[in-house]
Amino acid sequence: MLAPERRTRADIISAVAIAVLVLLAAVAVWARGDATGTDSVTAPTPVSAPPAADRLPTTLRELWHASDSADSRALTSAGVAVTGDDGTVTGRDPLTGAQVWRYRRDMPLCGVESQFAMVLAVYRDQRGCSQATLLAGDTGERRTSRSSYMDETVRLSVDGTYALAQGPRRLELWRSDLVRTIEYGYVDAPVNVKTQPRSGCDLLSSGSSPSRLAVIERCPQDPARRLTVLNPAPKDNTVPEEYGSHVLSGVGADAPETRVLAVSDSRVLLYMPGGSPTDATEVAPPRLAVYDGNGNPLVVQQLSAPLGDKASAVKLGSTFFVFTGNSLIALNGSTFDPLWAAPDVVGTPAMMTGKLLVPVTDGIAVLEPLSGAEISRIPVPRPGADTSPLSLAVLGTTVLEKRGTVLYALG
Repeated sequence: MLAPERRTRADIISAVAIAVLVLLAAVAVWARGDATGTDSVTAPTPVSAPPAADRLPTTLRELWHASDSADSRALTSAGVAVTGDDGTVTGRDPLTGAQVWRYRRDMPLCGVESQFAMVLAVYRDQRGCSQATLLAGDTGERRTSRSSYMDETVRLSVDGTYALAQGPRRLELWRSDLVRTIEYGYVDAPVNVKTQPRSGCDLLSSGSSPSRLAVIERCPQDPARRLTVLNPAPKDNTVPEEYGSHVLSGVGADAPETRVLAVSDSRVLLYMPGGSPTDATEVAPPRLAVYDGNGNPLVVQQLSAPLGDKASAVKLGSTFFVFTGNSLIALNGSTFDPLWAAPDVVGTPAMMTGKLLVPVTDGIAVLEPLSGAEISRIPVPRPGADTSPLSLAVLGTTVLEKRGTVLYALG
C-alpha cells in the first residue's frame, strides 16, 4: 500500500507562485480590455425621431451649440443630433442640446459617421484607427464592435449600404454589422500580401456605392495617378475583385487635387484640376470627369473655376449635390449629368419639407430641388464665423449647421 502524499514547503511556494501569475495575467487582460477606460451612459428609454416639419421656417435663431471636431458634416441618428469631441460621442436633444446619451473612451477619436439609425465611432490605439464601435442612435447602447490594423488617420464615409474607412495606405469597407467586406492596400498578415493587385501604393481618395468602390491611388511603377474600381463585396474579403484599373491621362492626371467626388452604381465622378500641358501653350480648364463602372472614361464637364480644397458632394434623394467651394452643382444621381448650378453657396445642403436648404453668406437659401430656383431666403447671423465650409442637416423642425468644429442648432 502506497503512503499518502504530503505537502511540502516547495509545493506551497509553487502553488502560491502559480496563483500570483494567474492574478497578474487577469489584471493585464482587464487593463487592456475594451471595457477599461470606457464610459457609457445610455438613454433610460429609446428616443423617438421627432415628427418632420410641416412647413418651412421664415426665421431661425440659435438654440444651442456644442463642440464637434471629430466628423466632417452635421450628423443625426434616430432622434438625436450627434457630436464627437475629445474621445466622446454624444447624442443630444435637437431642441435643447441636452445630453441624451454619451459614449467615451480614453483613446483619440478618429472619426464619427451615421446611417441606419446607428452611430459609428472609430478610435485610435497602438494599431492605428482600429477600434470601431457601432452605437444605437436612440439609446447610445453598443451594438457591435470590430478591431483590425488600420492607418493612424482615416476618412470615414457612408453610402447607404457600406461604411468606408480609408487611410493613406489601407482601406476597409464594412457592412451594417461592422463585418468587413473588403480590405485593400497594405496588408499586415504575411499570408495575405500576395492577394493584393499592387503593393506600395498611396491611397489618395475613395468613394463607394452599394455596387462599386472607387479608389484613386499613386503607385511607384505608374507615371500618374490610377483609378481602380472594385467590387465592394467580393467572395473573399482579403482578395479584391477589380472591375477595372487604369492610369489616368490628360492635364491634372497626377495633380494632388485629383480626387473621387461621387460614386453611383454605374458611374464614378472625379475632379481633375486644370493646368498647362507640357506640349501646348493653352491652359486646360478644371473639369469633372465621368467614368463608367469599369473605370473607362465617358464624358468631361468643364468647370469655370477650380474646386476648393474643401469641395465635397452629398446625395439627397436621387440627386448628387457638389459643393465647389463657392457654388452648388446638382447632378443626376445615376449618370452625373448636370441639372443646374447655384452661385454664392458656402456649404452642403439638406432637405426640409421637400425643399432644398442651402447655406449662403447671409443665411439659408430655400431652393426648388428640380430646378435650383430660389424660393425664399432665411436670414441667419453667424458672428465670428470663419471661412470653413458649412454642412446642414435637418431633424424635425431643427436645422443643424456645422461651422468648423462647432455644431449649431437653429430653430
